[in-house]
Amino acid sequence: MIEIGIYNELLILRQTSVGLFLGDEDGEEVLLPNKYCSENMKIEEKIKVFVYRDSSEKKIATTLTPGIVLNEFALLQVNAVSVVGAFLDWGLEKDLMVPFREQRQKMEKNRWYIVYLDLDTKTDRLYASNRIEKFLQNEEISLKENEEVDLLILQKTDLGYSVIVNSAHKGLIFENEVFRDLNIGDRMKGYVKKLREDNKIDISIQPIGYKNFNDANSEMIYNTLTENGGFLPITDRSTPEEIYSTLGMCKKAFKRSLGALYKQRKIDIQSEGIKLISNETRHSQ
Repeated sequence: MIEIGIYNELLILRQTSVGLFLGDEDGEEVLLPNKYCSENMKIEEKIKVFVYRDSSEKKIATTLTPGIVLNEFALLQVNAVSVVGAFLDWGLEKDLMVPFREQRQKMEKNRWYIVYLDLDTKTDRLYASNRIEKFLQNEEISLKENEEVDLLILQKTDLGYSVIVNSAHKGLIFENEVFRDLNIGDRMKGYVKKLREDNKIDISIQPIGYKNFNDANSEMIYNTLTENGGFLPITDRSTPEEIYSTLGMCKKAFKRSLGALYKQRKIDIQSEGIKLISNETRHSQ
């Protein structure tokens, strides 16, 4: 069965005047309109497409990348509001509807909201919901402390930042452990810091165990290195402008924190930039 709201890998069956017809192993077919077809698509080859329902409620395939997929969360903007609900821009031709019953508060045009993409099993239609809490649960948690997880920043709270963990749970990053700008809708990797007895999840945005930073700037450098694959093309010889555009700090503060990280053997200073030293490498030295 060709499923809507997700990516399907389908076989190119035939070419027509309106586009390519694709099929699955069960014999179901769907149209990939001409505007999404390319010359390198060949009959009997498999291609990956996203499937949803068009304005006439027929299944349609596209090579466009949607801003959200089934059973996931995302930050989307309202394109329009009507008597039946709000309509979100999710990168496809037909807007995604949020029925009034699925809105925590009345949505407004041009504003951005975190939503969940769900499927109405009775009508087989996709819809978005802003009632986030009903799609999250912390009663059954299979996570382990120190485990790496996927995060979506949900909202700013008095304690810090509420986050969606692995599209299933709700966690918290404490304010005093945040040393860079975080925005609603940001996606990033994080780590389970603590699983509490009341089923609350404390999250860290840096690997657990890398502590004892001399100052906030040292942690900023470390976090930026982590987010950029462990390497940054700047050194203490870089210009103040280069350092500020990369890290948002002055050269003097950068050099002081760089020296502290180097002494702690958390980084290696190379001619072309600074490199993060892995935990395994540090212990072997």
